[in-house]
Amino acid sequence: MSYKIVIVPFLALIIAQIIKVILDARKGEFSWGNLNRYGGMPSSHSAMVAALCVEIGMATGFNSAYFAIALAFSFLIVRDAVGLRRNLGKHGKILNMLIKDLPDYKENKYPFLEERLGHTYWQALVGILLGIIIALLI
Repeated sequence: MSYKIVIVPFLALIIAQIIKVILDARKGEFSWGNLNRYGGMPSSHSAMVAALCVEIGMATGFNSAYFAIALAFSFLIVRDAVGLRRNLGKHGKILNMLIKDLPDYKENKYPFLEERLGHTYWQALVGILLGIIIALLI
């Protein structure tokens, strides 16, 4: 097994997260905590699984069972990012608004819920393209 199959996907994830922090900083929302935050542009999950697919395809062939397995799991991960996790973020936003409407003595009983959990299709697509490019360049 080539070390690239393990290292390149994680490198794609790290690069995507760094890009996300830079883009957030340009919007005036800089925080080192964003290195480990869900959501935003580009999708680091999508970048990682796309890089993994390309690396497995190049190592074992794009018609191999290994590539098919990686592709299937990548589809599930990206689908989860733009579907389930995005909806959870929307729910968190609505619940936070409802909690703010409570009287102060009740509002403090509830934690702030994360609102940026998932991705738009565009964020996922950019992450996929980033992962493919990184895998092909390295």
